[in-house]
Amino acid sequence: MGKKILKIVGVVVLIFFIALVTIPFLFKDKIKDVIVNVVNNNLDATLAIEKVDISLLANFPKATVQITDLALLNKAPFEGDTLFFANQLNLKMSVMELFKSDGSAMEIEGIYAKNAIANIIFNQDGVGNFDIALASDEPETPETVDEASPISLAIDSYKIDNLRFTYLDQASKMKLVLDSIMHTGSGSFKDQVADLDTKTTTSMFFEMDSVKYLNHVKLNLDAIIGVDLNKQKYSFKENKALVNQLPLEFDGFIQLTDAGQTYDLSFKTPESTFKNFLGLIPEAYSGLIADVKTDGDFSVAGFVKGDLTDKTIPTFDIAMKSNNASFQYPDLPKAVRNIFIDVDVVNKTGLLNDTYVDVNKFSFQIDQDKFDAAASIKNMLENPLIDAKLNGNINLANLTQAYPVKLDFPLSGLLSANVAVKFDMNSIEKEQYQNVYNSGSLSLTNFKYTGSEMANPVLINKAAFTFNTKNITLNTFDFKTGKSDLNVTGALDNFYGFLFKKETLKGNFNVVSNYLAVGDFMTSSPADAKPETTTEKAETAKPATENEALKVPSFLDCTLNAKANTVVYDNLNLKNVQGTLVIKDEAVSLKNVKTDIFSGLISMNGTVSTKSAIPTFDVNLGLNHLDVPEAFTQLEFLSKVAPIAKVISGFLNSEVSLSGKLNPQSLTPEVNSLTGDLIGQIQGGSINTKNSKLLTALSSDVKFIDPDKINLKDIKAHLSFADGKVNIKPFTIKYQDINVTVGGQHGFDQQMNYDLNFNVPAKYFGKDVEGLLSKLSTSEQAKIQDVPIKAVVTGTFNAPKVTTDMGSAVKNLTNQIVEQQKEKAVEKGKEVLTDKLTDLLGGKKDDAAATPADSAKAAADAKKADDIKKAANSIKDLFKKKEKE
Repeated sequence: MGKKILKIVGVVVLIFFIALVTIPFLFKDKIKDVIVNVVNNNLDATLAIEKVDISLLANFPKATVQITDLALLNKAPFEGDTLFFANQLNLKMSVMELFKSDGSAMEIEGIYAKNAIANIIFNQDGVGNFDIALASDEPETPETVDEASPISLAIDSYKIDNLRFTYLDQASKMKLVLDSIMHTGSGSFKDQVADLDTKTTTSMFFEMDSVKYLNHVKLNLDAIIGVDLNKQKYSFKENKALVNQLPLEFDGFIQLTDAGQTYDLSFKTPESTFKNFLGLIPEAYSGLIADVKTDGDFSVAGFVKGDLTDKTIPTFDIAMKSNNASFQYPDLPKAVRNIFIDVDVVNKTGLLNDTYVDVNKFSFQIDQDKFDAAASIKNMLENPLIDAKLNGNINLANLTQAYPVKLDFPLSGLLSANVAVKFDMNSIEKEQYQNVYNSGSLSLTNFKYTGSEMANPVLINKAAFTFNTKNITLNTFDFKTGKSDLNVTGALDNFYGFLFKKETLKGNFNVVSNYLAVGDFMTSSPADAKPETTTEKAETAKPATENEALKVPSFLDCTLNAKANTVVYDNLNLKNVQGTLVIKDEAVSLKNVKTDIFSGLISMNGTVSTKSAIPTFDVNLGLNHLDVPEAFTQLEFLSKVAPIAKVISGFLNSEVSLSGKLNPQSLTPEVNSLTGDLIGQIQGGSINTKNSKLLTALSSDVKFIDPDKINLKDIKAHLSFADGKVNIKPFTIKYQDINVTVGGQHGFDQQMNYDLNFNVPAKYFGKDVEGLLSKLSTSEQAKIQDVPIKAVVTGTFNAPKVTTDMGSAVKNLTNQIVEQQKEKAVEKGKEVLTDKLTDLLGGKKDDAAATPADSAKAAADAKKADDIKKAANSIKDLFKKKEKE
C-alpha cells in the first residue's frame, strides 16, 4: 500500500514539474500577443519586444511574465524618440490568469522594472510625447474601460530598480532628471482610495535656460501616499525626506485637474540645528556630519500653493535662516564662527518671471578673517537683474583647516575683496556695458599652488584687479613657476558677457618676463597612470595626456604685447624676444615677433591655428646673420631642408615662407608636411670637408677640386620644399677659375639626386697637358675651351654615390688639341707652298730649297706632333684610371 501511495505521489510530482516546464512554452506567445494588442489598439506608438518568457518558480505559486528589452517608441512629431524602455519588465499574476480564454481581462498583481528609461518631452509648440492614447468616438467611463482593456491592474506591490526619468520642456528650456531611481511601493490598486507605503532614493538634476540649479542632489523619501483615483488626488502622510543630508517633512497634496495640477504643500526641517545647513551640501564635499560640533540654528521652511498650468505656477516662499552659528569638525583645528544666513526664494504672483532670490546676508569668520556677501536676482526670465556685493578677507590656508575640502594640493594665500556689481542681462547680451555698474577691487597675494596640471609649483606674489563700469583692469600679476617669471598688466572688456553668456573674452595685455622656460608650463601623464572613473573625471582637474590635443581657447579674443629677456623652448635659447600675439578664433597670430638666436636675429609673422582637428601654421621668417652650423644643427626643419649646411661655417641671411601641420599633442611641426620656400645667401662661408661624407666622396672622384678651398662668398640659393622633397634651383659656385653649377633635389629621408656641372680649364688635367700647352703659343692656348664635366650624386648624405662622365671630357679635350694642330699644320702647309711658288717664280732650282735651317724646323715640327700624340694618350690613360678608381 505504501509503495502504491509513493508511486501516486511520484506521478503527481512528475506531472507538476512537467507542467512547470511546459506551461511557459504554451502561454508565452499568448502573453506577448496580449501586450502587443494593447499597444496597437490603444496607443499611437511603436512597441518593440526582444522576447517574452514565463516562470512559475520565481514567485511560486504565482506566475511571472518576464519581458526582455521592451521599448515604446514615439511617432510623429517625436519620431524615433524613446518614451519608455526597460531592460527587464516582470509582471506577477495568478497562474489561473494564463488559462483565461473568455476575453476577460488578465489581472496584474505586481510589476517589477529594472534598468529602465522614461522620457517626458514637450516640444516648442507645447505638445507632449506622452499623449499617445488613440482617440475614441465613445465617451470614456470606468465600465467601458474595463470592457475594452485585456489587462486590469490589481497591483498590491511594485518595484523599480534603476530608472532614469527625464522631463524636458523645450519651450521654457527646462530640464529635470531623476537618475538612478530605486523605488518600492505596496498597497492595493483595486480600490479607488488607498494608501501606498513607498520608499524612494534618487539623484536630482535641474536646469533652466542653461543655468544649473540642482546638480546631482541626493533625495531619500519614505512616505505613505494617499491615493484617491476618483479625485486624482495624492496626499503626503507620515513622510520623512532627506535632501542630501538635510531632513525635511512634507504635508499637503497634489491633485490633477483639467487645467494642470493643484499644489498645496508645506515643508520644514524637523529640527533647527546648524547641522541642517551642512546637510544641504553633498556628502562628497561636506564629509560625515554626525560628529560635527555645531552651535546656533539653521532652518528651512516654506510652502507651495496654487495651480500649475500653461500660464501660471504655484506661489511659493522658501526661507533659509541662521543666526550667529558655528561649526567645527572633530579632526580639524579651526572653527567657522559668526555665521549669519538669511536667504529667501519667493514667488507671490504665480507668474514665473516674478520669482526672485534675496540673499539678504551671508557672512562667516575663520580666526580673524571675515567675509560678507549680499545679492538679489529679480525678473528672472525676461531680463534678470543682478545686484551683488562682496567684502572681506580669506586666508586660503584656513579653508582646509576648518572645512574638509578634498584637495590634491595645499592652498595658501590671502584673498581680499571689496566689490559691488549691478547689471541686467539685456545689457550684457547687447554689449551695452555702460549700463553695467562695477566698483571696487580684488587682490590675491602670496598664493601657492601645486597640482598635476603644472610641471612645477606656482607662486602668485600678487594679483590685483580693479572693477569699473568700462572694464576690469589687471593692475598687477606677478607670477613665478620653476625658473620662469611673468608680470602681466592689462584689461578685460566684457568679463560679464563671458561669465554669463559664454561670449568671447576680450582683452589687451602687456607681458614682461626676465626668464621664461616653456617646459615649466608643460606636463604629461605617466604611461602607467590608473584610468579615472567617470566620477573622478567630473570632480578633478586633469592635465592633457599624450593622446589629448592642445587647443588655443576658443573663448579668447586677446592681444598680448610680449617682451622677454630669455625664452627657453626645447633646446633653443631665445634672447630679447619681443612682439605681439593676437589670440582669436582658436588661432594665434604672430606680428613682428623678433628674437636674437644663433648669433643673429629671427623675425616672424604668421599664424598658428588649432581650429581644425589637425593644427596648422603658416609663417614668414626673416633670418638675419644666423650662424650656419648652429642654426642648421638645432633647427630640425633647416637640417632637413639643407643637411649639407652643417659643415659650412659662415652666416646666413634668408627669407623663409613656411607652412604645414602641427602635432596636436605638442604643437610642434610635422616635418613631412612642411611646404615653403627659402631664399638664402651665405656670408663669409667656408667648408670643412672632413665632416661631410658627401664632399669627401666628391673630392676623391673629382681630384682637381679641393672642397675646402671653395669660395662660398655671396652665394645665393633658392630652395622650395613640399611633400617631403626639397628642390634646389640651379646656382653657381666659384672655385678659382672653375664654375660649378649645382641643382637637383633631396628628400627629408636624406635620399638625393643632384647634378654638378663643372667647366674645367685644360690646365687642371695633369702635368702632361701642362707640358703640351706650354709648347703652344699664347694665342693657341686661348683657343682651348674649358672642358665640361658632369657629376651625378645619388644615395644618401651618409652613404653618397658619385659618378662622372670623364670619357666625354677626354674626347672633348683631345678633339680640341687635334683641331689646334690641324689648323697649325694647314697654316704651315700654306707657308711651305707659298715659299715653293716664290722659288719657282724667282727661277730657283729645287735642290737649292732644302737648306739646313729648313731641315731643322721640319724635325722640330715632327717631334711636336709626336708629343701631341703622346699627351693625348696620357690624358686618355689618366681619365681611364680615374674611372676605374
